[in-house]
Amino acid sequence: MALHTQATALLEMMASLGGPLIEESTPEEFRTYYLSRQVPPTENVHEIRDISAGGVPCRLYRPNASKNLGLLVYYHGGGWVIGNLDSHDAVCRSLANKMGHAVLSVDYRLAPEHPWPAAAEDALCSLRWAYDNADELGINPDRIAVGGDSAGGNLAAVVSQQRPVPLVFQMLIYPATDMTQSFASHQENAAGPVLTKGAMAWFIGHYMPKGSDLKDPLASPAFSPDNLLKGTPPALVITAEHDPLRDEGEAYGRRLIENGVPTSIIRYNGMFHSFFGMAGLLDDADTAQVLAASMTAKALSA
Repeated sequence: MALHTQATALLEMMASLGGPLIEESTPEEFRTYYLSRQVPPTENVHEIRDISAGGVPCRLYRPNASKNLGLLVYYHGGGWVIGNLDSHDAVCRSLANKMGHAVLSVDYRLAPEHPWPAAAEDALCSLRWAYDNADELGINPDRIAVGGDSAGGNLAAVVSQQRPVPLVFQMLIYPATDMTQSFASHQENAAGPVLTKGAMAWFIGHYMPKGSDLKDPLASPAFSPDNLLKGTPPALVITAEHDPLRDEGEAYGRRLIENGVPTSIIRYNGMFHSFFGMAGLLDDADTAQVLAASMTAKALSA
């Protein structure tokens, strides 16, 4: 299926602005460029404050004054190399308001300065801290979900398997689940748009230390044994048709189903990697955020 007409128009506009290729840049260069392209958020939230979650910088979004909110712990995308609290500020504001529950955005350490498993360690640490400090956050420790996009979806899947605290839901937005890049969509969508096969290899090359096991479950949740998948929380897996990560995300969702985990797998045809964060520009981004927020809110309100 061809790209959606809205996607084509947006990508043409983005291309007209120019910019470096990821695989030809240093991490520092591309971080600077990536952040320069961010649009300031316009959505207001009842309370936003930066906190330290066991030493991991985080940002808390509370949509109202209730002291018994559910909590979505959110891990941002960016290939474990780029992205931060500001790059995903608009998404977290939107999800908090749409869910009616709190969001804790996690600023995990980035590679190559802090290679794998640093990001996974920070993801686990911040989640444990949120559970242990529920009163400070004004949330119910029995109503915690995890989520993230791309690299963040990878981390959400990893922590769901490790189960350091009770979880009620996992929101996996085009998650990276296989560091070997072995699925067919890496070839089909090798040229992108946005995320290319070469760019994904660049991210993995910076994240995974040379000689490390690309199939380790803390890196590639797709290779986890069934016993780690059984009992993980209900899941939503969102994928995009024109995305190298499409097949591995959908295959992971099917493995969850095979292991008895209630899972919805939703593919957005005509869309590309990173579309989820483009609400207001793409109708499918608007509907995807509403879907993700409503399913997570239902789990947090149960």
